[in-house]
Amino acid sequence: MTEGFETLAIHAGQEPDPYTGAVVPPIYAVSTYKQDGVGGLRAGYEYSRSANPTRTALEEAVAAVEGGARGLAFASGLAAEDTLLRTVCRPSDHVLIPNDAYGGTYRLFSKVNRPWDLHYDPVALGDLDAVAAAMTPKTRIVWVETPTNPLLGIADIAALAELAHDNGALLVVDNTFASPYLQQPLALGADVVVHSTTKYVGGHSDVVGGALVTADAELGERLAFHQNAMGAVAGPFDAWLTLRGLKTLAVRMERHCDNAERVADLLLAHPRVSSVLYPGLPDHPGHETAAKQMRRFGGMVSFRVAGGEAEAVEICNRTKLFTLGESLGGVESLIEHPGRMTHASAAGSPLEVPADLVRLSVGIESVDDLLADLSRALG
Repeated sequence: MTEGFETLAIHAGQEPDPYTGAVVPPIYAVSTYKQDGVGGLRAGYEYSRSANPTRTALEEAVAAVEGGARGLAFASGLAAEDTLLRTVCRPSDHVLIPNDAYGGTYRLFSKVNRPWDLHYDPVALGDLDAVAAAMTPKTRIVWVETPTNPLLGIADIAALAELAHDNGALLVVDNTFASPYLQQPLALGADVVVHSTTKYVGGHSDVVGGALVTADAELGERLAFHQNAMGAVAGPFDAWLTLRGLKTLAVRMERHCDNAERVADLLLAHPRVSSVLYPGLPDHPGHETAAKQMRRFGGMVSFRVAGGEAEAVEICNRTKLFTLGESLGGVESLIEHPGRMTHASAAGSPLEVPADLVRLSVGIESVDDLLADLSRALG
């Protein structure tokens, strides 16, 4: 019998400590391990860049909740992405990325990997014909965000997996916005899932981390080699904090979704809002696909302001409960202006976001207080 998501999040990789009976995995703040004779490793541990018991617990738990063969924890989401790209790709290879990808991901491709001779093309992933037309014999990865950051675009994971595999490419899905609770890309045909565990998995805005989960154990071994060789691993305290957050992911995501739906309804009715971007709305272009592949529609809501950039910035400055700040996925609500903040690195590129756009990470506070705060800020 397959255990439920909540059970896996609380128990996978987290058996009580055999020595003390502690029900929470300890923080193994250690760099090296005593060997029982040369090469005689206890449980495979020799040096904490290679492996650490606290990190192992997190990696096993993340793999379990994503339904994967191997999980790997990193110092950040971008460290996870870079390790994946350098494992799978070689100079002159080609990657398709969303035409509204996260600004940090775009910066990684355009400023770090492009000089390494890794080629990329932005494409509208909701248009399967456009994706097929953009594929080349050198395409190694179709890189997917769904929902995307910050425009909340939706891509059909199963259809893109089939298209990628028919062309000899891997399908990589950044599942950060949805979280493993709301969406299971590996079950839909994806090869690798990427997370910034800083966001919903950690869930409390107190840790930075990243993760990869693979459907294939052999690819997981290759990634593990590069994880050790490149060294951007999660530290034990970071792994412990992330593991603690994962335990409550399911209940938090339900509340995030409840509150986001109410926020979207408020914004829809407000005269100063020109459009609301939320896949839970029936008129969202990706609504049907999202309903097919997501449990619910998430806690992220973006909207465009009728008064343009200046008014969008002013709204960001007027909220009280919605804290002006980057990142997302914590228990507290955040507001930001993507064009000047998280996506400033995409300015002047094909991925530049609208200047009148505001992005909300809707937290788990009392929803009536959040609605009142937004109403005051909107005027």
